[in-house]
Amino acid sequence: MLLLAGPASAHVTVQPHGDAAKGGSAVVDFKVPNERDNATTTKLEVAFPSDHPLASVMPEPVPGWKIDVTTSKLAKPVELHGSKVTEAVSKVTWTAQGDGIPVGQFQLFPVSLSTLPSDADQVTFKALQTYSNKEVVRWIEPQQPGAPEPEDPAPVLKLTAASAADGAAQGGTGHAAAETSAKNARAAGDSGGSDTDTVARVLGIVGIVVGAAGVAYGLFVGRRRTAA
Repeated sequence: MLLLAGPASAHVTVQPHGDAAKGGSAVVDFKVPNERDNATTTKLEVAFPSDHPLASVMPEPVPGWKIDVTTSKLAKPVELHGSKVTEAVSKVTWTAQGDGIPVGQFQLFPVSLSTLPSDADQVTFKALQTYSNKEVVRWIEPQQPGAPEPEDPAPVLKLTAASAADGAAQGGTGHAAAETSAKNARAAGDSGGSDTDTVARVLGIVGIVVGAAGVAYGLFVGRRRTAA
């Protein structure tokens, strides 16, 4: 029973790198396991939601895979960096140029997303997984509240509180502050080094004077003994 339950629980999922904050941006991985023992995975198609369109969708190149991005007109424009966006990515397709995902392995497909909805707790995608034997698994079933997980659940990206996005938005300011602190520390270090050099010079001069005094005293004592 455990052996049967293991493969059944593996499905296409989406996970962010860090937090996926409401109203912010995120880099996510679509994780695709190969669940068949007689075929490889040769294609992944991910449909992006139309109820919460994302103004910017940029997939990262994946070695051995061709990427096709499909855009569609939006019923209602969305804003990105102060500009109105009338089209958005509706689907991204990854097609294997070789054998694809081998038996017993998985592949990550990274995508940069912006701007995540600020009025939702999650974003639901729909994914189609095609195998080398032409079988297509449709990961499109939504998770109903309080219901068991469906057989072919759709990938769901959980969103965090908007305050996390505020902290991310201040990343540039924080970086500048850190750089300023580093410059101040270097300046203080340079000043401290100059003070150290001055002290070393003074101590050196004092040492020379003391040494000369000691030599003079020794000569004086020697002469008195000779005279005696």
